Amino acid sequence: MNPTDFSKYLTDYLTRYLSHERGSSPNTITAYRDTFVLFITFMERIRNIKAEKLYLKSITKESIVAFLDWLQTERKCSDTTRNLRLATLHSFFRFVQYQNPDNLYEYQSIMSIKLKKTKHTAINYLTIEGIKLLLKQPDYTSEKGRRDLALLSLMYDTGSRVQEIIDLTPAAIRLDKPYTIKITGKGNKTRIVPLLENQVKILKSYLNEHCLLTPQVRMHPLFSNSRQEKLTRPGVTHILLKYADKARENKPELIPNKLSCHSLRHSKAMHLLQAGVNLVYIRDILGHVSVQTTEIYARADSRQKREAIEKAYVDLRPTQNPIWENNNNLLGWLKSF
Repeated sequence: MNPTDFSKYLTDYLTRYLSHERGSSPNTITAYRDTFVLFITFMERIRNIKAEKLYLKSITKESIVAFLDWLQTERKCSDTTRNLRLATLHSFFRFVQYQNPDNLYEYQSIMSIKLKKTKHTAINYLTIEGIKLLLKQPDYTSEKGRRDLALLSLMYDTGSRVQEIIDLTPAAIRLDKPYTIKITGKGNKTRIVPLLENQVKILKSYLNEHCLLTPQVRMHPLFSNSRQEKLTRPGVTHILLKYADKARENKPELIPNKLSCHSLRHSKAMHLLQAGVNLVYIRDILGHVSVQTTEIYARADSRQKREAIEKAYVDLRPTQNPIWENNNNLLGWLKSF
């Protein structure tokens, strides 16, 4: 059986265009690949078109819209996830239109599908007391507990994304002063984040315990499971939620019901902001491209807003009571105007 034109262009898009021309990171390519896995699954199950018979002419604006609706109705995806999948399809057909312009009108029709407007939800973060309570939960007397403490405390202290923590190796850590860690983020962009003394003590102890200080293992995963494999996103989330549930039993008011690994990143950003750290430095620590992205924390911090209003407040109220407050015959006073 001859390969289809869809398979040809999709292979070219994922293996050549994204990595070589766009310089996309492996994580980005994996996310894009997952979109097409879902799309091919939809076309086979719902449209009865098997992967080996899926041609570009079979893909229309109507089929893409149906796929997006299927994601939300059958797979219960959010508007945000729907938009991410659609953005991937937009990118693919933007690539295809230059490679195979025969069906340009249909490709541009697909690219005209609008992203859904999404609700801006409040930033979910823990207070400093909440972070302290969370980090008290791991059992420091067990090997797994000490690993989990090193993992969660490093994720918070560096404000890292979960994938950035998963991808860390011992080579990224500088254990001589000034203590730093090299984090590789979105688009393979790296940033250097300072480490504090207490965090370095935890890391040194962890590295020694797991024999991760020798040159031979410098590129091994910093955090691994019982099979010595790199942790996964669900694995890290499980670790966080396990201790969040324990902490919530102690003081439920300190641990939000809805918590994710990204909540630790939000927490670090909010705590830096509340400590008076400039947004530019917070941007660099988090690895944001623009300080405008970091400004969401300033907009979300009600305490700083209140303090700013209080500093700028001028009491404009009259020092004496209004004349009508001393007039027993209010109706007569009003009629005297």
